[in-house]
Amino acid sequence: MTIVRTLARSVREYRRASLMAPLYMVGEVVLECLLPFLMAALIDTLTGQSMGPVLRIGLLLVLMAMASLACGTLSAVRAATASAGLARNLREDLFARVQELSFADIDHFSTSSLVTRMTTDITNVQMAYQMIIRVAVRVPLMVLFSVVMTLTINARLALIFLIMLPLLGGALIGLAAYVFPIFRRIFKKYDALNNSVQENVSAIRVVKSFVTEEHEKTRFRAASQEVRADFTYAEKVLALNNPVMILFIYVALMLVNYLGASVVVSSGATELTTGELSSLMTYGVQILASMMMLAFIFVMVSMSAESATRIAEVLDRAPSLTSPTGGLTQVADGEVRFEGVSFRYSEDAESDALSGIDLTVPAGSTLGVVGGTGSAKTTLIQLISRLYDVTEGRVSVGGVDVRDYDLEALRDQVAVVLQKNVLFAGTVKENLRWGDPGATDDELVRACRLAQADEFVRQLPDGYDTRTEQGGTNVSGGQKQRLCLARALLKRPKVLILDDSTSAVDTRTDALIRRALSEEAPETTTIIIAQRLASVEHADHIIVLDDGRVLEQGTHDELMALGGEYQQIYASQNRSDDEEAA
Repeated sequence: MTIVRTLARSVREYRRASLMAPLYMVGEVVLECLLPFLMAALIDTLTGQSMGPVLRIGLLLVLMAMASLACGTLSAVRAATASAGLARNLREDLFARVQELSFADIDHFSTSSLVTRMTTDITNVQMAYQMIIRVAVRVPLMVLFSVVMTLTINARLALIFLIMLPLLGGALIGLAAYVFPIFRRIFKKYDALNNSVQENVSAIRVVKSFVTEEHEKTRFRAASQEVRADFTYAEKVLALNNPVMILFIYVALMLVNYLGASVVVSSGATELTTGELSSLMTYGVQILASMMMLAFIFVMVSMSAESATRIAEVLDRAPSLTSPTGGLTQVADGEVRFEGVSFRYSEDAESDALSGIDLTVPAGSTLGVVGGTGSAKTTLIQLISRLYDVTEGRVSVGGVDVRDYDLEALRDQVAVVLQKNVLFAGTVKENLRWGDPGATDDELVRACRLAQADEFVRQLPDGYDTRTEQGGTNVSGGQKQRLCLARALLKRPKVLILDDSTSAVDTRTDALIRRALSEEAPETTTIIIAQRLASVEHADHIIVLDDGRVLEQGTHDELMALGGEYQQIYASQNRSDDEEAA
């Protein structure tokens, strides 16, 4: 019921259609159940004496059949409207919830799983909802009314149907308990399948450059085969529904037919007429059709139950990072301070990703961060914009703990340019205005000049109106980095973080970018993560991270004088440059 209540919140403006569908269905069922009763009367009037009663009852049957058809059509239209509307609202609600989730929350679900939930799972729920508000209402009503009508005709023969129904219900419940775990396993494999597709499409250049297409196809074929095998097994189990129901219903019909004929003959049609026996058989067929329909609904609900659980799991997930009540909306300056900071990604993690970080970056200064792969450089800067919360200690910006700021206000003043930059499908202008939706064309050009992007943008076929493909696949890595830097500069942030974001540009362009930033945005605190020491050697302060700890810190000259890790990295890089020059 908790899951139902969660999903029901997304019905919203489609409540009326959701209510009208079963109401029209009630009308259809009532009319259909009255038709066999009138048919019995029609058969019993066939005495060969007059056509008057036949015509009157026949006309009434036609009118009721047309009314039943109209009710069924209106119910189908309303059910389709309600289910499609629910699916739309669920997608919007799910997408909105994902936008609110923190990195830790998204890590909990995984990207591929979220994609499956917003596509396959919602489609399953949409189909099941349409069945529930229409067919699932029809089935119990049809069975109930048919049984009631059989009781009014002959109570003893109606007992056959009453005995048969709980046996069928027990069979359905047993099958449900057996197949639910199978569908749960299938959807987890769907997640893995989607993850494989997403990974291969995003890394298609790497796959082709290493000529591993056959290997990837083999992996995908194996994952797809597992899904097929589980689905086939589940469908085989569910396929037992139909034969079991047909067996029970036809046995019931045979008994009613035999015993009813015996009653008609033995009583001389006084206890049970030929027309009533005919209507009993019709009601039996209606019960059969209803139970067959119930089996179909059962299959759909069995598949969608796990999908509904997975959707509700995301919708009910409270974001682990939220803005405090009355959070501050103004950031005084760009001073960044780490005080005894330790951090681990989850409670189950074996060790801290960061440990004992004490660091102060004055407003308007430049901090360089260097270290080997896995030294937690990116983890460090993610705490500044509160993408994660510290496990111990305190991170402050502008003299205030980041947990005391309104999240939107804080992140508006902390701009991050990543190494793996992302451009979205749209024009260059549209991508740049992610930084400031109200930026003028002149402001776009100024930001691009600071990022050394204006020159190459003007050489594009349509300049700033050139369309970029999803992911920026039609521009080079260095061009993408410079566009993303320009986008970040349009925010006019108090703190600018460059996470190895100039790794794809040449040394000269890197130097021009650093000079432009120092001259045009001197009040902005800049934090530069770089593998190339030339990008940070002019910084006011440099730290060397190793295994989540500050190994060395100081200016370039101070670190060189120490003769430690920094000096070794510098010597190694310069030796490589000298060898390349030679």
